Amino acid sequence: MTVPSGADICIVMMSAVGDTVHVLPIVNALKRHDPSIRISWVLQPLPESLIRGHPNVDEIIPFDPRGGWRAFAGIRRELSRRPFDIVIGLQVAFKGGLVTALAKAPRKVGFDRKRARDLNWLFTNDRIPPHPTQHVMEQYMEFLRHLGVNPEPPEWHLGPWPEERAWQREFYERVGGPAVAVNIASSDADRDWLPDRWAAVTDALYERHGLRAVLLGGQSEREINTRDAIAGLARHKPVDALGSGFRRLVAIIDGAELVLALDSAPLHISVALGRPVISLMANSDPRRTGPFRSCHDLIIDAYHDPGEIVPVLLERRRGRMSRIQVADVMDRIDLWNRRYRAPSGARY
Repeated sequence: MTVPSGADICIVMMSAVGDTVHVLPIVNALKRHDPSIRISWVLQPLPESLIRGHPNVDEIIPFDPRGGWRAFAGIRRELSRRPFDIVIGLQVAFKGGLVTALAKAPRKVGFDRKRARDLNWLFTNDRIPPHPTQHVMEQYMEFLRHLGVNPEPPEWHLGPWPEERAWQREFYERVGGPAVAVNIASSDADRDWLPDRWAAVTDALYERHGLRAVLLGGQSEREINTRDAIAGLARHKPVDALGSGFRRLVAIIDGAELVLALDSAPLHISVALGRPVISLMANSDPRRTGPFRSCHDLIIDAYHDPGEIVPVLLERRRGRMSRIQVADVMDRIDLWNRRYRAPSGARY
């Protein structure tokens, strides 16, 4: 069954910022298929701050789970004001299922029963066919094919928006030269790398390649402690951009020559912006959550054991980030320098 002309569509993917980046090609493909389609998107505050102002998102419906059950009462009131033609339930957590249930639509598209965790399949009435585990972005594109929409080519249109360019120019004028954006922490401490190794890499980037490190992240105690440890160990002090917010994070990554990223949102933002990214992966299978269709030769894979050949895995493997050595990262940086580095000149 295809999408009717001018359909009013509600997307339910509310929380993870990385997954939010993966949803953007779904939004853009729907608009490319039929510009008259209207897209509403239920989002929590953090990913909303990244998506706000996107040209192909007609409406953001805010949902803040910090309000507990009152948040569900609020979203119920909000969703009761309008009917939709289709709800696309991409979030398999139970809260996503509840929001899908509260939305009014004759057609609610979700994952097949095996992939719909937390009884999420109970809240949908049109399920995509089963499929072996693959990259998260590829599985979202299954929804488009199910709806008769061509998902290719994937497009993000993430910015920076025109009004953000002035801040970007001012930021890089303060940096004072070409830069590498370094994502020093993630939402899970098990995905983080060691501060002394970060410090060694940032020094080598400056001394060998003339790149100044810009540290990216939030302002949690763990991230601040990591920043302080790196600054205390590094001979060439990195630029502290922690707590810049997601829209400025986009501008920083867009202007960087290279990105070093953990298994976190900056990795996927880098892909969306077409920036070369070295990804440090150990906690989850990089074939599922690594860079989508790009920079695979720059992946540092500490998730798999040497010579291990297995299907794409869902399981987490903890305690493996220390397997990644400074030399592993420097090898990928040298590879980037040979294959990807553009002629010198401002990116912004």
